[in-house]
Amino acid sequence: MLKGIKILPNNPKIDFMGLRFVTYIISSLLIFGSLGFFFFKGLSYGIDFKGGTIIQIRTPAPADLGTMRSKLSALNLGNIALQEFGSPQDILIRVEQQKDTEQGQLKAINLIKETLDTDTEYRRTETIGPTVGAEMVSNSIQAILWALVAMLIYIWLRFEWQFGLCAILALVHDALAILGLYSIFGLEFNLTAIVAILITIGYSINDTVVIYDRVRENLRKFKKMELGKVLNLSINETLGRTILTSSSTLLALFALYFWGGEVIANYSLPILVGVAVGTYSSIFLAAPLLLSFNFKVRQDDDKAVEFQNDMKA
Repeated sequence: MLKGIKILPNNPKIDFMGLRFVTYIISSLLIFGSLGFFFFKGLSYGIDFKGGTIIQIRTPAPADLGTMRSKLSALNLGNIALQEFGSPQDILIRVEQQKDTEQGQLKAINLIKETLDTDTEYRRTETIGPTVGAEMVSNSIQAILWALVAMLIYIWLRFEWQFGLCAILALVHDALAILGLYSIFGLEFNLTAIVAILITIGYSINDTVVIYDRVRENLRKFKKMELGKVLNLSINETLGRTILTSSSTLLALFALYFWGGEVIANYSLPILVGVAVGTYSSIFLAAPLLLSFNFKVRQDDDKAVEFQNDMKA
C-alpha cells in the first residue's frame, strides 16, 4: 500500500500560547492600519456603488480586451471596466458616473460608440444612479453583518458562547484585512469585493471549527490539563490539516492570479490574501483568544463521554 507523504509531524509541539502576545500585536497593527487607511484615504468605489453606465456589446469576432481597454481609457471618462459576458464576443463595459449626470452619461456613451468598431452590436445600455449605488452599499453591508450573526449563532449553539465570540472577533479581523487591502492599494471596491470578504470569512470559519472541534474533544479527554496546554495541543494536532488545506487553495489562487488574465487577477488577489489571513487568524487568534474567557465543558458533554465509555465497557 502507498503511504501518504507527511509534511508535518502529528504534533510539532509549537508553543502558540507563548506566541499569542506577539500575534496580538501584529493583528492589532493590521486592524488599526486598515481602519486608518479606510477613514483617511477611503475606498475606490466601483460603478456598482457610485453609479455609472453599463453597456453590453457583441463583436463579430472574439474581442481583444487589452486593445479595447486601451482605446476606451484614452477617452478620459474615468474608471472603465471590461469583462467577458458569457462568450468572448459578448463584452460588458462599465463606465463610472460622469459629472454632468444625464448629459455627461449620454456624451460618454456616444464617445464609446464612436471609438468602437462600426460593426459592433449594442445589445443593452443601462444607467445606475447614485441612489441605486447607495442602496447596493447598504445591502452589501447587511449581507456581511448577517453572515457574521449567523456564524455567531452556529458556533454558539455547537460549542459555547465564548467560542462564538472569539470566532467572530477573528472573522472581523479577516474582513478588516481585506478592506485594508482595497484601501491601501486603491483597488476598485465593487460587488466582487463583497464576494471576496464573504468567501474569506467562510473559509476562515471552516478552519476555526476544525480547531474548535479538537479543543472540545481534548477538553473532555484531559479534564485536569491547563487550558493553555489544551489549546496548544489542539492547534498542533490540527496544524498539518490546516496548512495542507490552505496551501492547496493558495496554489489554485496563485495560478488564477498569474495566468487568469487581468479581470480574474483582480478578483482572485483579495481572495488569495483572505485565505492566507483567514488561516493565520484561525491558528493565532480564534483559539488563543479563548484564554481571555473562562469556560467549562457542558455537563451534557460529560454525560455523553461517560455514556460512550460505558458502552465500550
